[in-house]
Amino acid sequence: MTIVMEEKYILVFLSVLMSCGATDRPNIVFIVADDLGWNDVGFRNPNMKTPNIDKLATEGIIFENAYVQPYCSPSRTAFMSGMFPFKVGMQHKVLSNVQPACVPLNYTFLPQELKKLGYATHMVGKWHLGFCKWECTPTYRGFDTFFGYYAAEEDYFNHSKGAYLDYRDNELPAWNYKGEYSAYTFAQKAVDIIHQHDVSQPLFMYLPYQNVHAPIEVPEKYYNMYPHVINRGRRTFSGMVSALDEAVGNVTKALKEKGLFENTLILFTTDNGGPLENDANNWPLRGGKHTIWEGGTRGTSFMYGTGLKKTKTTYNGMMHAVDWNPTLVSAAGGTPAKSNPVVETTIDGITHWESIRNGLPSSRTEFIYNLDDFEPATEGHAGIRVGDYKLILGYPGGPDGWYKPKNSTPGDIYDNIIYYKGDSPVRLYNIREDPTEHNDLAAQMPDIVDKLRARIDDYRKQMVPALFPPPDPASFPKNFGNVWSPGWC
Repeated sequence: MTIVMEEKYILVFLSVLMSCGATDRPNIVFIVADDLGWNDVGFRNPNMKTPNIDKLATEGIIFENAYVQPYCSPSRTAFMSGMFPFKVGMQHKVLSNVQPACVPLNYTFLPQELKKLGYATHMVGKWHLGFCKWECTPTYRGFDTFFGYYAAEEDYFNHSKGAYLDYRDNELPAWNYKGEYSAYTFAQKAVDIIHQHDVSQPLFMYLPYQNVHAPIEVPEKYYNMYPHVINRGRRTFSGMVSALDEAVGNVTKALKEKGLFENTLILFTTDNGGPLENDANNWPLRGGKHTIWEGGTRGTSFMYGTGLKKTKTTYNGMMHAVDWNPTLVSAAGGTPAKSNPVVETTIDGITHWESIRNGLPSSRTEFIYNLDDFEPATEGHAGIRVGDYKLILGYPGGPDGWYKPKNSTPGDIYDNIIYYKGDSPVRLYNIREDPTEHNDLAAQMPDIVDKLRARIDDYRKQMVPALFPPPDPASFPKNFGNVWSPGWC
């Protein structure tokens, strides 16, 4: 009898320990804004109305040197896999609806790592990592649920691209949301997940919003928030940012209502710099989306919430999109994978959790902006950062230049774009002293050029061919009830 009672108490004790282990892990909300520029938030630009984002950023930690890729699919590859895109085949442009490819299935994604730690994993928003077969899609790559769209650049109200629906509720087409702005729907889906969540289990929510990617569309009430902006495109874009801000506020409100907010860590980042042609703004940085200039790759980002010790500050340590996978795993109390045994390769990401939360120096000393030999390499042929120095070989992507917000009349942001092949011209910048890339030092510092070029050559040995196949007619939505669907590759 005594033995039975002792076993009973032991089982109860172990159960309590396991329960405490689950609930002690922080809830994690990973928000991605699509195409948000460096200067498109209120905490950098007082003309932008983003009170919810500003509060989280200024009461948390604003990252001044957190880098992303110059395009969408490559950045999301880095977020999910912890791998530089040029090692995965995702370094060239983005995957289109009709290409039979996705991020290779032998790479473990962030939600799969968090599920090992007991997390419920949910995704609401944009995928854009390939969907030609079901195994490529979110619920097969670690997410318990998914609501959103597979590709990119769909209409915000009718959720179609090329007249065909791209909207999913898990694996089923979501037809009943036409006319409803996607930011509203995504925020409400996130709120519903939070309210229905079992608090005995830690929550991971990935919220890659559609805002503020093209097409440039917003409900009138947000457009009317910017009467001082004469340029119609910039005014609409600004309204889209404010719609995003309201969606973020609705999610944080729901976390508070559920009693989860105090034990939640929020990471917010863009996926690339703002597209100048669509009225985004990266001032005072050079260039924008599509380029490996700082305006295309230095991402607006911050962290707020539980576990952070040194807050209401900025963090100047160097970080890259590949680092968010291991950093969030560390924040969750796990041990980040140092390698992927399936593909026998070292994970590129470095955990910065202890450095960020305590305000310590970053352990990252270098990263690749991009490596792409697929011609034309429209998003930058080759670029590397080592310490304070940045080397660009060949075409950096376009457009080039420095542009303030277009608050008045429209203007042409394009210089003449000439696509050229190879590693010339060579440009070198000291980013710490010259973050706006005005002073090319290549001719003055040939030894630094040679050193960084040698590092690029080392990385090129690890580059795999870009996954950029030609269109496949099997993808045509008329084969799937007029819906962009998996199941054709």
